[in-house]
Amino acid sequence: MIQLSVLILNYKVPYYLMHCLSSVTAATKDLEAEIIVVDNNSEDQSSAWVKEYFPQVILVENKVNSGFSKGNNLGFEHVKGKYVCLLNPDTYVGNHTFKNVYAFAETKQDVGAIGVKLIDGCGNFLPESKRNLPTPKVALEKIFQINKNYYSALSENITGKVDVLVGAFMWMHRERYEEIGKLDEDYFMYGEDIDLSYKFLKAGYQNYYLGSESIIHYKGESTTRDKVYRQRFYGAMQIFYEKHFNKGKAVQFLVQQGLKLASLKDALIKKSNNEQVQKEYVSCLLVTNKTSALKERLEEILHHQFNCISVKEVLKETISDSYIVFDAEYIAADDIKMVMEKQKNKRNCFRIKPRNFNFILGSDQSTSKGEVKDL
Repeated sequence: MIQLSVLILNYKVPYYLMHCLSSVTAATKDLEAEIIVVDNNSEDQSSAWVKEYFPQVILVENKVNSGFSKGNNLGFEHVKGKYVCLLNPDTYVGNHTFKNVYAFAETKQDVGAIGVKLIDGCGNFLPESKRNLPTPKVALEKIFQINKNYYSALSENITGKVDVLVGAFMWMHRERYEEIGKLDEDYFMYGEDIDLSYKFLKAGYQNYYLGSESIIHYKGESTTRDKVYRQRFYGAMQIFYEKHFNKGKAVQFLVQQGLKLASLKDALIKKSNNEQVQKEYVSCLLVTNKTSALKERLEEILHHQFNCISVKEVLKETISDSYIVFDAEYIAADDIKMVMEKQKNKRNCFRIKPRNFNFILGSDQSTSKGEVKDL
């Protein structure tokens, strides 16, 4: 019996997809699992790399970019596992994440969806990991900054019940996912995870957040946060409100105006982020448990001297203003995440070299694309 199907929808992020699949294959080794990748007509090397480096993966090559919901539903036709986990390609999964989520799911009879703690490329917690139901009232209060009821008050490291989970990682019982109608294809991208979470609640199931499990989510790698993004995101929220909270023309008008204001604020934030200057680092560190040619190659490519340091050493120190590269050939994903969370908010830059690949990648902002460097 296949215990888990990991379903990844990819669009034009071949490096991040390889990084993700490297972690997923390691994380599924203790489970009867299958990995399914749907490529949404990326027209790049994504599909070729999956075939070359991960031949065991079930690859579905879509002929068009049909969006998040349709793409995932297309992949779901190949799912055979008891559980299915929707996973973004711009994520990095811990060694024991799937095994621990599976163990938790087996103890609950009312599971709708299960989510985990998401951190960004700088090690910071992403509050969208656990949200309250964004009713028109809650959404407007968030837009106008009246209160913070949009996000669940549950502590980020605690396990408990929540209303809404994020689509970057959504673990579900396959039969219940089918029962509630799967992802709503009226959504092209964004909003479908809110809709799916709410459908589980309306069907009498419960959504759970596991604060004990974390993954890295680089965010925004498949889409640029531009005018098209804002139209899709806030348009999706409009679809959600019309489907579930049609409470008259007055409320609809307030929601529409609120979403327009939110879109404008989002554009201003993006402009501000684009004006940030390049950081200067006081040191460059290679976190590894074995001396290798990687140090010399990094110095050649980046034109900086690197010092090798172990996980144990980097966890003991307080490090700031440093460019930190993790060698995943020898460092486990769980240790990488531990270091990132330990050394976050100290103006550090984190990069990972995936196992069996000659590139490093990472992201310094959750609102823009990250960096990939070939070695």
